[in-house]
Amino acid sequence: MTSDIIRTYFPQISEEQQRQFEALDELYREWNAKINVISRKDIDNLYEHHVLHSLAIAKVVNFRPGTEILDFGTGGGFPGIPLAILFPECHFKLIDGTGKKIRVAQEVANAIGLKNCQPEHLRGEEEKGKYDFVVSRAVMPLPDLVKIVRKNIAKPQRNALPNGVLCLKGGDLQAELQPFHKIVQTTDISSFFKEEWFKGKHVIYLPI
Repeated sequence: MTSDIIRTYFPQISEEQQRQFEALDELYREWNAKINVISRKDIDNLYEHHVLHSLAIAKVVNFRPGTEILDFGTGGGFPGIPLAILFPECHFKLIDGTGKKIRVAQEVANAIGLKNCQPEHLRGEEEKGKYDFVVSRAVMPLPDLVKIVRKNIAKPQRNALPNGVLCLKGGDLQAELQPFHKIVQTTDISSFFKEEWFKGKHVIYLPI
């Protein structure tokens, strides 16, 4: 699977963005050999399982220029790095409690010249900043995540979608979403990406 899959679903990307997406394959292979951030057998599916999966968030909200986004528990840079490539006018802070994973995110961002992305070795409880959105990829159950990040959601609104949390999750989420059942929104990723792998995977949006 090559980076062409990105252009299929996001035909508006520039040559520079295409170049940045293309560079990810070699960079993640190189870094993954030293610091395991993607399971060894999954590295061949980088574009489908990691990059495109991250970009599912962009099908739910088109971040306006100037939007501040916190990627909570980014690991090696997902979903933050693909989203930062797609939205160069927005600012992304990527945090993770594991220093060596953040190092991978930092090195990849530097290598592709990503100026709007700030990886930092930090636990969510220690993050003090205010953001329009917090994004994450299956880091922890939603009620636990909300407890930690509620303090980080800014009051002023600048997007069509009210500020809140956007999570990528799969499987049976009924129990996890129950406390928020009146306001949470679940979007099936397979409604916009046709690959088989996306079946049963969702973007969860919770306004805060």
